[in-house]
Amino acid sequence: MPARSPPESVPSVLFVTILVTGATGNMGVPLVRELCRLGREPRVTTRNARRANSLLPEGVEIVQGDLREPEFLDRALRGVDKLFLFLEAGDPSRVLKAAGRSGVPYVVLVTSLLAETRPRSFVGRLALETERAMWEGGFGGTVLRPWEYASNTLAWARDIREGDVVRQPSRGLPSPVIAPEDVAAVAARALLENHDGRTYALTGPAEITAGDKVQALGAALGRELSFEETADPHLMEKIRTSPEEVAESFGVCFMESPGVRSTVRDITGRPPRPFCDWALDHAESFK
Repeated sequence: MPARSPPESVPSVLFVTILVTGATGNMGVPLVRELCRLGREPRVTTRNARRANSLLPEGVEIVQGDLREPEFLDRALRGVDKLFLFLEAGDPSRVLKAAGRSGVPYVVLVTSLLAETRPRSFVGRLALETERAMWEGGFGGTVLRPWEYASNTLAWARDIREGDVVRQPSRGLPSPVIAPEDVAAVAARALLENHDGRTYALTGPAEITAGDKVQALGAALGRELSFEETADPHLMEKIRTSPEEVAESFGVCFMESPGVRSTVRDITGRPPRPFCDWALDHAESFK
């Protein structure tokens, strides 16, 4: 399958081997599709090659295995020039060490904006430690720090399938949720352009509440949905006194917003997608 010509703004480096980890996930699928759209056919890792074949474009090199297995990891990294890695990918520090042994020169690492806003939280500390391991490992590269993902609302899918009410302990705080597809779009640019040494904070276009998300999902489904706050007094006190701990269970929407950042537009040339658009595109997941 011949490679398509990339846009003029994307350097024509067609013989670079890009490895995408987590290729069948909410971020991996749109990233691989975007790379293919830009004329690149990456190598991908997955634990389910059949699923990868059903989701990803033709021409992608699929390597099946578990990133926690050293032999598989070394095989997947062989000859790789650029690695896409995210914080949830098993043990990212182990992957970085293996990448160093394999001579991978460049990494695009996705961590969390909690590294900036709540560096003492569990996720914030893990993000900073992983970023430090990357920079101290001698890699060139780019760090992406997204805020709350729109896809986190998939946790509500069962409630929405079974009824018209989403029940959560609290409405949380307004949060600039970002579509994984927008993180993927920035990641593709970081893999294909020169963003070496940069750290980018990523958010969606507007701060919205849990109630706003439920309304958008209802509109996408053509149903009237409502949000119900259970308001457990013990949890509410915990939210007030220990938001980092609560966020480990219920997400960063319980933390103060980092504000809307312009990075997606700055890097890709287009604004990030509003949550209502993400809801329309993923309505089938809630049916």
